[in-house]
Amino acid sequence: MVLSKIASQSDVSVHSTFASRYVRESLPRYKMAENSIPKEAAFQIINDELMLDGKPRLNLASFVTTWMEPECDKLMMDAMNKNYVDMDEYPVTTELQNRCVNMIAHLFNAPLGDSEAAVGVGTVGSSEAIMLAGLAFKRKWQNKRKAEGKPYDKPNIVTGANVQVCWEKFARYFEVELKEVKLREGYYVMDPEKAVEMVDENTICVAAILGSTLNGEFEDVKLLNDLLVEKNKVTGWDTPIHVDAASGGFIAPFLWPELEWDFRLPLVKSINVSGHKYGLVYAGVGWVIWRSKEDLPEELIFHINYLGTDQPTFTLNFSKGSSQIIAQYYQLIRLGYEGYRNVMENCHQNAQVLKQGLEETGRFNIVSKDIGVPLVAFSLKDNSQHNEFEIAETLRRFGWIVPAYTMPADAQHVTVLRVVIREDFSRTLAERLVLDIVKVLNELDSLPAKINAKMAVVAEQKNGKLIKKTAIETQREITTYWKNFVMANKNNKNTIC
Repeated sequence: MVLSKIASQSDVSVHSTFASRYVRESLPRYKMAENSIPKEAAFQIINDELMLDGKPRLNLASFVTTWMEPECDKLMMDAMNKNYVDMDEYPVTTELQNRCVNMIAHLFNAPLGDSEAAVGVGTVGSSEAIMLAGLAFKRKWQNKRKAEGKPYDKPNIVTGANVQVCWEKFARYFEVELKEVKLREGYYVMDPEKAVEMVDENTICVAAILGSTLNGEFEDVKLLNDLLVEKNKVTGWDTPIHVDAASGGFIAPFLWPELEWDFRLPLVKSINVSGHKYGLVYAGVGWVIWRSKEDLPEELIFHINYLGTDQPTFTLNFSKGSSQIIAQYYQLIRLGYEGYRNVMENCHQNAQVLKQGLEETGRFNIVSKDIGVPLVAFSLKDNSQHNEFEIAETLRRFGWIVPAYTMPADAQHVTVLRVVIREDFSRTLAERLVLDIVKVLNELDSLPAKINAKMAVVAEQKNGKLIKKTAIETQREITTYWKNFVMANKNNKNTIC
């Protein structure tokens, strides 16, 4: 489904510039043209419009891979016309997917025998992977409740308020209550103790995040597992854990291999990871791995034979490209353990360079942690003159796309900026970014605080009396204003979801 808005109300045509060498008439903007145009004109028209997009390598908001080796690019281009679902026609592609599943399962310490195949599947991304894992938990919980003669119509999942929106989508689409552990200032991930307190007999799983989108921090899956083991003993329940390792699944095994978060913990029954994040593949691939066959209900797997042979399938969509699967296999064999470790260490070191540079300005608090996704989340120590949204907007003049956002409940008053360090973000770029941030700060310092003068009035007249505003009230007003301002700008563009 596509949700879109009209970008231009006044002009419904696409006008050509250099393409006028090939075509003289403008094209309808939102309807198909009656006639064909030369391929050169089509290319030039689209190429000209795309110049207004940001540069992917300077998009520091995204976790998604923006650079791959030319050899892998060629493999992907050669596989563009292969539909992955045609397993009988493209058996080698299917085999490569199976190899990836087993490599990732071993990376996550799945309890597999020497000749035992791992249970998992490639997906379009971690969103689909989470949907599949959630459905498996829901169906297994329902089957158990039915067998016990108990109600099975009110399943719930316990998560932190810092989860990615795909968890909210799963809950809403598949009618599962989402019970969120609220955050608090200074603690921006799920508190395991509070999470276990919220678990009841209808909880199909607790979802832990290995690499929070907000500040990159790893949640304490080991503590969550230990607390849940004790609660299960007391209650007689068998509440399991799913680990959303979309960002951290390809980081933790190489930087902190001793960290217990994966299938070494007995209650971890499934894990998802994004191949297109730190798996180092372009957007469009994710993975979900189950601990064992028993954790994936057989009735969720469909068997089809109209493509040539019996083919088991467990995906939300049917057709999808083969390119990303092939690219993932390329990266796994090309880099190996050593190569992935080198890439992740380099990303981590560049994050430290950026963090140190920001600290030396004396203007920022660092919100991210050293153990976690290689990103730097930071906030202004003093935002009485200008705020994080102003910095983000001004940085765009230098080409940098750095997001500013507010934390979820109950830390909405905290606003942060976040820079994600990917493989293609060098130390030189980190140092350049710090210099540009300093330029932006100096520029904003020299300007009158126009927004603050309007929004953050120190006192207001109420019933004939002056009412002093606290610093937190002032900060919340400024944050609300800029959040609405940024969202209004976004809403003026076409939106596709």
